[in-house]
Amino acid sequence: MLETLLLSVLIIAISIALLSVKLLFKKNGKFSSQHVHDNPGLRKQGIHCVIDQDKEARAENRAY
Repeated sequence: MLETLLLSVLIIAISIALLSVKLLFKKNGKFSSQHVHDNPGLRKQGIHCVIDQDKEARAENRAY
């Protein structure tokens, strides 16, 4: 039981350390945005955030 708990804590600690490598070793390091509207590849394909798509659909329905 104790071995499983220690192994779990070790795996979580290693995961957090690996996730924070960019933050720790790069000057002014920060996590990149995970929002759809901040991704240039998706914008090029015309893919928008669900909230933006909903606003567009509601605006089109009001015009009728």
